[in-house]
Amino acid sequence: MTSTNQIHQALYLAFGRQQWAELRKSVPLTLSEIDLANLRGINENISLSEVTDIYLPLSRLLNLIVGAKQKRGVVLNEFLGRTPPKRPYIISIAGSVAVGKSTTARILQALLRQWPEHPKVELVTTDGFLYPLAELKRRGLLQRKGFPESYDMKLLVEFIAKVKSGEEQVSAPLYSHITYDRLAQQQVINQPDILIIEGLNVLQTGQDSHLPMQEPYVSDFVDFSIFVDANEALLKDWYIQRFLKFRQGAFSDTNSYFHHYSKLNDQEAKRIAANIWDSINGPNLNLNILPTRDRASLILQKGADHLMSQVLMRKK
Repeated sequence: MTSTNQIHQALYLAFGRQQWAELRKSVPLTLSEIDLANLRGINENISLSEVTDIYLPLSRLLNLIVGAKQKRGVVLNEFLGRTPPKRPYIISIAGSVAVGKSTTARILQALLRQWPEHPKVELVTTDGFLYPLAELKRRGLLQRKGFPESYDMKLLVEFIAKVKSGEEQVSAPLYSHITYDRLAQQQVINQPDILIIEGLNVLQTGQDSHLPMQEPYVSDFVDFSIFVDANEALLKDWYIQRFLKFRQGAFSDTNSYFHHYSKLNDQEAKRIAANIWDSINGPNLNLNILPTRDRASLILQKGADHLMSQVLMRKK
């Protein structure tokens, strides 16, 4: 049986942390400590050195790739004698709950905006495309929130197809982690240079469908995909620690869907968080998220303290 390491060796170039950091070349650090504080997740202590070693080389790589595609588009359109609508380069970021993909997405957005070739970089999370709470309850999916079937995939694919085709003023629903539900407000995307879309299942393809008719997937519209990876034992621990912090923060809001958790003591909170992981997040990771990892253009592997230990870049 082929091991994960054998697959990675066949598909990816592997870079240790120092090897990858050297690929930054002369890209300047444009973020301050204050900027980073606004970008990092609730349970991450990511530092500017992490940005310098990991994210600046990645920003440089993406800038080169986007630039190459833009040049190819100019040549092709000159040959065809046409002026096409402005179409964005689309980057997807996938990974488990609690792995820190949202922080990765926000940092990349901030860094990519600094390149003069593509100053308009938008970020959309797939949380807003979860079915509304009432609909999840009606379908009996509340305990499978985050699984592929809990998303309005038709709405999500229609959104990304419109953005990819260059349409103006495309709206995406927003989500509240306080009310645990979709909001009435919309995020409007207006012909960005780059769109970053972040979510659990953005690497899924028709291969994952159990339906006889294979519909389009988000991955069909993506130009470059990133998977943020970590050992499951670390992920479970990070989820529990994040749950404890939410209990003191967001859960304490009386409007929070999880307000009842704010009254738990540490032992009770850890037990409930571990149970949520074992019954929902862990199974979703192993059934739906991990199987898509080796489709990614680039894998960021995390170790202890959310620090990147290795970068895997697809060979072609």
